[in-house]
Amino acid sequence: MPISNIPFKLGVHPINWVGEDVQEHGDYYDYEQVMSEISSLGVKGTEISRKFPKDPKELKKALEKYDLSLTTQWKSVFFSDPNRHEEELEAYRKHVEFLKPFGCKVISTAEIGGSMLNQDPTRGQDETFVKRLDEEGWKYFTEGLQKAGEICKENGMDLVYHHHAGTVVEQPEEIDRLMEMTDPSLVSLLYDTGHGYYGSNDPVELLDKYFDRVKYVHLKDIRENILEQAQQNNYSIRESIRSGLFTVPGNGCLDFEPIFKMLIERNYQGWALLEGEQDPQLHNPYDYAKESLEYIKNITEKIQEKK
Repeated sequence: MPISNIPFKLGVHPINWVGEDVQEHGDYYDYEQVMSEISSLGVKGTEISRKFPKDPKELKKALEKYDLSLTTQWKSVFFSDPNRHEEELEAYRKHVEFLKPFGCKVISTAEIGGSMLNQDPTRGQDETFVKRLDEEGWKYFTEGLQKAGEICKENGMDLVYHHHAGTVVEQPEEIDRLMEMTDPSLVSLLYDTGHGYYGSNDPVELLDKYFDRVKYVHLKDIRENILEQAQQNNYSIRESIRSGLFTVPGNGCLDFEPIFKMLIERNYQGWALLEGEQDPQLHNPYDYAKESLEYIKNITEKIQEKK
């Protein structure tokens, strides 16, 4: 079965080649090679990499050359601090205006206040714990998020919130609280299998519970032995990634059949992007992506045959 017959839109994330949180991973790649290899896998959708051209005209030209469509680009926000709302929303609007001409329908968004990620200027370079939000933090965070959601709506787009390892929204109760405190018309969910499992969620239960709010998907697998090692030794999220925590679907411990079954049976229409986020020198990104796409094709074919 060719990829084109998979009943939802399947893409491949450039993070398989070039790390974002761990920037030494794949830093030697140029965007031409990354785009060329993604395109040769037979998919159309991809996100922006830090290696891709920053100029919109150059980026458009490169995407057209490799017959690729842009799906979204991650946007960090710092809404938990009310003093930053004005500048954060201004930056958010610029981000939306940059992506809109590319036909992107969603903006991948995550709060980085209190996170392990060093984008939070109030924290160290590689924290090993998340500074959880207090009541006021939640209030300001969700208020800012909904204002950003309004900016998306004005531009015919959706804010999809990325629950992410090492941030203030990763655990089941945090995802629940985010969903309860936000308007479904303004805040949707980016469902990530790997980050969900890392955050102690059951990926199938999470998808089932919030399926109606899921408008974008990241398909990522987990190496269980590395996760146990990371938890026992209190690794930061960066150290976890460096140690090989994440891999592509079919290469880790997650069972993707019930996930794909739900996406297919409930007629999911959005993008689902393949992510590995591992050291490309140890795990060739093209080879791993190719094997994973074959794994996905086999599972989806089996599900469709049973229908």
